[in-house]
Amino acid sequence: MPVEVANESEIAVDEAELAAVCRYVLTEMQVNPQAELSVLCVDVEYMGTLHERWMGEKGPTDVLAFPMDELDTGRPDDPEPGPALLGDVVLCPAVAVRQARAAGHSMDDELVLLATHGVLHLLGYDHMEKDEEKEMFALQQRLLDGWRSAPREPVTGSPARPDSGTR
Repeated sequence: MPVEVANESEIAVDEAELAAVCRYVLTEMQVNPQAELSVLCVDVEYMGTLHERWMGEKGPTDVLAFPMDELDTGRPDDPEPGPALLGDVVLCPAVAVRQARAAGHSMDDELVLLATHGVLHLLGYDHMEKDEEKEMFALQQRLLDGWRSAPREPVTGSPARPDSGTR
């Protein structure tokens, strides 16, 4: 599942982890594996501009989601949907740092939460109404719990070697 992460903020982020959690969420939500997603990390100023332009609210926010396409269902005689660009998830690491401190966890944990939240928005989930909020946040928590307990591949892509016993 193609997930492109670009960090244009002044704060270092774990781009591989963000891509991996997005792939995990999309897989768990049974999204076509050919669907593409873009994640962009931006600075406070740019996020503030986006937030005001698209949401009509001043100041930066933590995450925005910009859906692009609905999944292409292909021809009527083709049961498999074709590839689609799901959209963009835009994160603001500087806001995530503040929120992480307030919540008592790491910025990386906050960015994983925000990326999951953004992907759910791209998939049509919202939290404007109380019942929608309950459904979305429960699903978000289930996905985060699953992500945290899922086995991880080594970051380098190298197979893990058992300890040979020599030092």
